[in-house]
Amino acid sequence: MEIKTGLVDFDALFASIQRANEQWLSRSLGGSGNNTSQGEPSESGHAPRRQWPLDPQQLFELARQYYQQQLELGMRMFCAAVNSQGAPAAKGDRRFDAPEWKQYPLFDFIRQSYLLTSKALLDAVESAHLDDKTKQQMRFCTRQFIDAMSPANYALTNPEVLALAVQTKGENFANGFKNLLRDLEKGHISLSGDTAFKVGGNLANTPGAVVYENELIQLIQYRPATEKVKEVPLLIVPSVVNKYYILDLAPETSLVRYLVSQGFTVFMMSWRNITPALQRLTWDDYVDQGVLKAIDAARSITGCDQLNAVGYCVGGALLSSGLTVRAVQGERPVASMTLLMSMLEFSDPGEIGVYLDPAIMAQHQARYANGGVVSGKELTMAFSSLRANDLVWSFVVNNYLKGKTPEAFDLFYWNTDDSNLPGPMFSYYLRNCYIENKLVEPNALTMLGTPLDLRRIDLPTYVFAASEDHLVPWRAAYASVNHLDGEMKFVLGGGGHITGPINPPAKNKRNYWIDGRIGEKGEEWLASARSVSGSWWPHWVEWLGNRSGGEIAARQRLGNGKHKEIEAAPGRYAMARVR
Repeated sequence: MEIKTGLVDFDALFASIQRANEQWLSRSLGGSGNNTSQGEPSESGHAPRRQWPLDPQQLFELARQYYQQQLELGMRMFCAAVNSQGAPAAKGDRRFDAPEWKQYPLFDFIRQSYLLTSKALLDAVESAHLDDKTKQQMRFCTRQFIDAMSPANYALTNPEVLALAVQTKGENFANGFKNLLRDLEKGHISLSGDTAFKVGGNLANTPGAVVYENELIQLIQYRPATEKVKEVPLLIVPSVVNKYYILDLAPETSLVRYLVSQGFTVFMMSWRNITPALQRLTWDDYVDQGVLKAIDAARSITGCDQLNAVGYCVGGALLSSGLTVRAVQGERPVASMTLLMSMLEFSDPGEIGVYLDPAIMAQHQARYANGGVVSGKELTMAFSSLRANDLVWSFVVNNYLKGKTPEAFDLFYWNTDDSNLPGPMFSYYLRNCYIENKLVEPNALTMLGTPLDLRRIDLPTYVFAASEDHLVPWRAAYASVNHLDGEMKFVLGGGGHITGPINPPAKNKRNYWIDGRIGEKGEEWLASARSVSGSWWPHWVEWLGNRSGGEIAARQRLGNGKHKEIEAAPGRYAMARVR
């Protein structure tokens, strides 16, 4: 871009600054064109230059572009005759949407300078000669730094906050301090108005009852909503990190309520929020006392030899483990399996991989070898850090700088309803799945005394993933089809880890892809898939219905003589909060 005024030729100025920077960088790198390796002396006898992950010429070019863009930006601020093109924010970045950022030249300069600096730092990481894992860690750390240093996060560089302070005479800061003290007492940043929701009230309110429980789980059976129901019942194994009721939020977004309305007899597992008394529970306990006990209870109550089973997130790995154990033992308690947002293949776990350093995991395993409680709050904060702008800093600004109360949002309320986990179980999962990827390796793991081979499951399987999921990348979810036998159906929806699966038909939002050719790689499947608008729920219900037998008269009585109603859904385990 050419910028000139009657007094200064800025192109010449940029060129001179570029030459100066190249000279400085050349001296810093020990001279250009010298390929002396780090461990060898140079011909001149001087100490060898440091090995840089960026090629010097790349570094020169990045620095030249950055300085030129920053100088152009400064000139735009002071030269009214120059038309400002602005530095674009990333898609979905709402931090600088308020008109105040563009109304005042100083804050417009701060905004654009920050965005240019952020881009330059990320470009430097992407251009560095690093292995994939190191680059992923560098990318994550750089993003954390960039997000934390945003001018939107600080009162003196956020024009929205300053304007609000003038308008309220500083009351926003007083309210923000109160909000901060309240959140410190709770132990987490408030993402939603807590008083707006009640589990068992306006959340998790699909009618049903707890019909079985042990120290680890409660099993909920939901009341039928139709005169006739499918012959084969449905069991859902939810994730262990948060409560099950993400699948039973408000009535209009409840997957459970939708399934019941479609004539399914639905059972839902509810995991215990782990206390110190349960700190020694293992992965085997979760498979045996959790998944397998729930399967046996649901079969006993309905009198059916087989169920259809669903595993959500970590529940998918637990369900697959349990079904493999039973298959090796010669039992087939399940007619079909659905994996929702689940990974069985962990070779490419996505952004969460930055936390999975083997040395740290070894320390983690030693720490929890004899028991311990893994904090649900810490896990939630780790997951939130992967989307820090949306799930951390935006609420810091809203709650503490603007002094506002978060809006009531059921998804965010659920997100902070954490569950603690037993250390041995969690360490086993991290080590054997995320670090060593043994779950898909035949006979590499032994559970309940049984060598594991996932191909022994051999069931019709429906795998659903979401295109923007940062916890279970859709390609990693797709990889499950390469480690299972039987009829495979893969479906890719829009949205993220939570918004992807929770997509009721009435809202008519997003789209999903189906009917691709099942092959080794997800990209090959996607290239041959077709897009369908709207919710994926009807497609799944049709698939389930074809594997659910005929229709029978619905029974209003829940449980049976052996498994009586214990208490109304959602039950005590779902109501327990982390303290």
